Amino acid sequence: MTGPTPSEITQLLHAWRGGDSQALERLTEVVYHELHRMAQRYMARERDGHTLQTTALIGEVYVRLVKVNEVEWHDRAHFFAVCAQLMRRILTDFARSHGYQKRGAGTRHIPLDEALVISAEPQIDLVSLEQALTRLGETDLRKSKVVEMRFFGGLTIEQTAEVLQISPETVTRDWTVARAWLLRELDGGADHGA
Repeated sequence: MTGPTPSEITQLLHAWRGGDSQALERLTEVVYHELHRMAQRYMARERDGHTLQTTALIGEVYVRLVKVNEVEWHDRAHFFAVCAQLMRRILTDFARSHGYQKRGAGTRHIPLDEALVISAEPQIDLVSLEQALTRLGETDLRKSKVVEMRFFGGLTIEQTAEVLQISPETVTRDWTVARAWLLRELDGGADHGA
């Protein structure tokens, strides 16, 4: 894969932040394949017959990115972390708007310990996961961000550590604890509340 270097992406991000619209066009070209891979990972987890397509998800990310002009971009990892957050919001909003949060409304539930492995595990209940991540973020924002970047963004432990400016060991610990917490919340969270 002969894509752009992280420093080239960082330079484009800074130029875009500085108002260079051509930098955004060039950035779009160079990050498309990575965003497409991220979007495919998300869509692979959705139920069969999902009406939102990978290309539409990427398009919506771009639309929202263009509107986000107050972000002080740090680097490539930061950019993809923001994209992961946007994809999470888009898919969750889509699921809510189409009533997929109702029990049995077309979503095949799989155990969270399987779903939280960075893989192409299909069809998890994104609305329930979003609600649980929101609750986790209220008690431990960093752990919530670790899950968001690893699960939704597909970032490696090292990339997540870079974005959050913590050690890879801390990411690994947070990932383990957050997965256990989310398992408890999603498997029995209705019984013990928020």
